[in-house]
Amino acid sequence: MHVVRRNRAPWMTGRDDIILEYLEDSGTALNKRGLEINLRKEGYDISYSTIKRRLPKLHEAGLIEVVSEKGPWYQITEEGTEYLEGDANLRDEPEPDS
Repeated sequence: MHVVRRNRAPWMTGRDDIILEYLEDSGTALNKRGLEINLRKEGYDISYSTIKRRLPKLHEAGLIEVVSEKGPWYQITEEGTEYLEGDANLRDEPEPDS
């Protein structure tokens, strides 16, 4: 088993990793409510309010992108994938204002 060591920014949470992992694994773009519903189906207890708070920070940090303003709908970016794979060091990244 290969364990990936991620270099998380100090402002990031474990919930951020779950959100990013789900977006990467699903290969889809989701809005906030769709993400909440699908994460609950997978057994994760992440509230809509948490998702609503975390997505703007992940977006501003460049880890996810908005693919449609109606919703908005989000998908993981290349930088988000690099972070999940342990190839991006975010330790010195400042906390986004969002």
